[in-house]
Amino acid sequence: MSINSIEEQEGMRKVSEAVALTLKAMREHCRVGMSAQELDEFGASMLSSFGAVSAPMLTYQFPGHTCISVNHEVAHGTPRANKIFQNGDLINIDVSAELDGFWADNGGSFVLGDDTHGHGLLVDASKQILKDAIAQIKGGVKIAEIGRFIETQAAKRGFTVIKNLAGHGVGRSLHESPKEILNCYDRFNQERFRKNSVVAIETFISTKSTYAREGAEEWDLIGDKGGYVAQHEHTIIVTNGAPIILTANNEIFN
Repeated sequence: MSINSIEEQEGMRKVSEAVALTLKAMREHCRVGMSAQELDEFGASMLSSFGAVSAPMLTYQFPGHTCISVNHEVAHGTPRANKIFQNGDLINIDVSAELDGFWADNGGSFVLGDDTHGHGLLVDASKQILKDAIAQIKGGVKIAEIGRFIETQAAKRGFTVIKNLAGHGVGRSLHESPKEILNCYDRFNQERFRKNSVVAIETFISTKSTYAREGAEEWDLIGDKGGYVAQHEHTIIVTNGAPIILTANNEIFN
């Protein structure tokens, strides 16, 4: 969407705060031995306390209020009761919601407990690349150039990117124009970021895979070549200068 009034900016601020604080609280609440379903129910209660409604459940009838992906799951992980968190797991939580007609999206990966499997470098790379990519976004910048930047920065660190998952416009629905803000360079995409537009920018940084495909469980996505993926995401307002990070309260950069 394009922000055209103080009321619209306030609407986006409120829903973004709801998803950001829910993501932060879920990350802090997560414990070894807990199930993804338990964590999802906690997230659902947080969203409800803000008056917000789960976006994936509302839009796609997703079997959960949030997406919780663990280890080899790339994205869209279903919060099942038999998905039990272990020490050292690579966990991704993606929270999106609707509130009073406005929609926002954010996510983040982290290592639970001790980094016994060495996922920390991947998580840190994803966070830093997203932070640096957002800093380059302003009105008039080509969307493809941000994809090129993300892909190049991942390669410099010895990682790849998932090429068929992307950021997107958001605001009056979960997915709006621009439909795809890829993690890689698309020479055919001549679209540019527009001042006052709202977009969800996300990284999908991988140890091996370059494409996501369907896993054994419905909804779950896994990498085409195995390995692990870290994702981080913010909803932002594009300006002619530094973007406004609406979901900064999730503290994923800390």
